[in-house]
Amino acid sequence: MSEPPREARDLQLLDAVDAFSREAIDATAWRVVGEGRDPLSGRPSLSRWCNGTFDVLYTSLERDGALAEIHTLLSLQPVFPSRMRWFMHEVRVSSVRTVQLADLPTLARLGVDTDRYSHRDYSRTQPIADAAFFLGFDGLLAPSARWRCSSLVLFTDRVAPRQIEVVKSEPQPIVWEEWRKRRRR
Repeated sequence: MSEPPREARDLQLLDAVDAFSREAIDATAWRVVGEGRDPLSGRPSLSRWCNGTFDVLYTSLERDGALAEIHTLLSLQPVFPSRMRWFMHEVRVSSVRTVQLADLPTLARLGVDTDRYSHRDYSRTQPIADAAFFLGFDGLLAPSARWRCSSLVLFTDRVAPRQIEVVKSEPQPIVWEEWRKRRRR
């Protein structure tokens, strides 16, 4: 069975993304994953910065940013999942060709409706990420939609294993109720 034909990429968007410099990033980032999952394993997803055609690894430059992203995802369930255990990992990332979409005005210039950025409207962000992947970037740095920090999204096909490593894995699972209480304060 053949795949449906792919829609042509927007040439103006390709030019706009290509105009960004390829930045090196050496950073500590945070990642929350389910028990038993490799914290350095990316996968394709239908998410803000992936259209499902390439592997991504989502991280946050702040610990609470990583927690907020996963908590929001879990909160979409009819009942908040209580049996699955989630763990926090601190990772060191060294990328060399990352596009920095530093703030909402930058995203707006690329056609993102920043008034709806916190909504699950990926109609513009997925094509931006696809363009960056197509153009050879190894990831992107963009504002988190869930916390006041940046998300670092790596295109795992473009990042060598030596460029990302786990620095520390917290041994205790995340207690979501404690995090929600702390967040409310």
